Amino acid sequence: MTVSLPEIMTLPIMQETEVLSGKKVLHKKEVEWVSVIEMPVENFVRENEFVLSTGIGLGESHEDLLHFVKDVYESGASALAFATGRHLFDIPEEVRFYAEQKQFVLFEINWEVRFSDVIHCCMDKINDSKEEDLKQSEETQQQLLEVVLQGGNLSDVARFVNRHLNTPVMIVDQKGKVKGKSGIDKDMLENWTIQPTEKESDIGMDQHPLRSRIEEISIKGTTGWRMKIQSGNMEQGELIVFCSETGEDMDFSLLEHAVTASALAFVKENAVKETEIRLKDDFILSLANGEYGSKDRLVSRGKLLGYNLALPYVCIIGKVDNLEELYQKNSKGFSSYEHWFESMIYYVSEEILYAGETVERKVMTTAQENQLTIFLEMEYSVNLEPVQQFLDLVERRISMLFPGIMVTWGIGKSDDGFYAFNENYEKALTALDIGSKQKGPGSRIDYDETKINRLLQSLSKDKEVKDITMDTLAPLLSYDENRQMDLIGTFTAYHQNSGNVSQTARQLNLHRQSLLYRLRKIESLTQLSLMNPDDVFLLDLTIKIYSLGLRDT
Repeated sequence: MTVSLPEIMTLPIMQETEVLSGKKVLHKKEVEWVSVIEMPVENFVRENEFVLSTGIGLGESHEDLLHFVKDVYESGASALAFATGRHLFDIPEEVRFYAEQKQFVLFEINWEVRFSDVIHCCMDKINDSKEEDLKQSEETQQQLLEVVLQGGNLSDVARFVNRHLNTPVMIVDQKGKVKGKSGIDKDMLENWTIQPTEKESDIGMDQHPLRSRIEEISIKGTTGWRMKIQSGNMEQGELIVFCSETGEDMDFSLLEHAVTASALAFVKENAVKETEIRLKDDFILSLANGEYGSKDRLVSRGKLLGYNLALPYVCIIGKVDNLEELYQKNSKGFSSYEHWFESMIYYVSEEILYAGETVERKVMTTAQENQLTIFLEMEYSVNLEPVQQFLDLVERRISMLFPGIMVTWGIGKSDDGFYAFNENYEKALTALDIGSKQKGPGSRIDYDETKINRLLQSLSKDKEVKDITMDTLAPLLSYDENRQMDLIGTFTAYHQNSGNVSQTARQLNLHRQSLLYRLRKIESLTQLSLMNPDDVFLLDLTIKIYSLGLRDT
């Protein structure tokens, strides 16, 4: 803590002190300590120190006296006071000229004034200032904590800081999303989306502990100071203030308490959000599983959580297919897979809600393990084009967050969509399962497109159908496993190309003779002729039944 030199000058013991130089900068000088120094100075004087000296040994040599004043000035002292009348009778003109030139404050004190009395009075003043600053700091801390504890949010914290510093203030989360602001104009907010440029800070780092944790940034030419907000070992976000480049108008004690209050607000907001998310997750899962009572109770619970259930909804289920791969690419800064997964799911859910707002449709979403369950408001028509647009937007947004993410989607919708949450969920689950098997990861399939596949799945449950399928395909499966030739894939491509050998060879990137060899191998292993339509139908049917219903059994 410091006091200003003008405050020191108001002390009764300093009334007869004469200011010899540096009058113009008196109001800028701060005093942190008072000491008595004689030659040599060396490193015994520190910054913001008020130095007293008798000038012993310097009265006979103007050159030595000037050298002494230079050493005290270069040490960063706030002022130097000489007691004149015994060892030093007056201050030479060249010394005064040097001090004035450097805007260094020189005092002349009467020899009769005891240094111990000066030190005592000055230190009392400094200690009083420390107590006052501490009291004010505690009051500020209490006020900020009350702002948060009485229901205030991060914008309320920003307004408090703005009110006391009269400077724009912004609080952002880990991703840079603005969570609270005050005094921030539209241009400044738009420019915040531009990556700030870090600068070499000109703020001194020795007066307040917070200074060492401040980073100077520049946003479109506007200087800002940002401080990390942490709770425990977890970084929550940043407090940014925009002020002068020197940082002279910054109250570091206030900012330190603002950072603490912001951390508390983040913890409180996260706790509320986690509780809300948990309640919504449980509710959406109960909708999906059909575990709810009367329709009136269902509507009432939905209303409390902000959902309007008196609308038709389509169910969309997404499965993230490459979680482990994503974790390897994006795990930096996370303590564990669980920590990363929670963060990933949170941001994916945020993008799903954002996409809903963009297409102006109500959205209910939850996530369990690697599965995303979405209920999206639908129009009364059966047109699924809005669903495809919604998913296009979701995929674009989450691909920006997690490049390379691969999600398989299943879509389910009943005839009218009203209060058919469980029915739609089961349909979407079926579509997802069939889409994963038929089209692979990253595909998108609607339940209504799966009629033939559902028929084949149903057939696969019949014992006789299962026996015929395995008897037909067993030789091919065994050969493929041992020789890695993929005869089943070869036949599928051949059949899709209507038996056109050249077209199939190009598709499989095979020489024509290699393809013919494979086709003959299929015929010899299955004892079926690819020229016989019934044999081709049997082979095609058993492969489809196997891929949809028997492959994983």
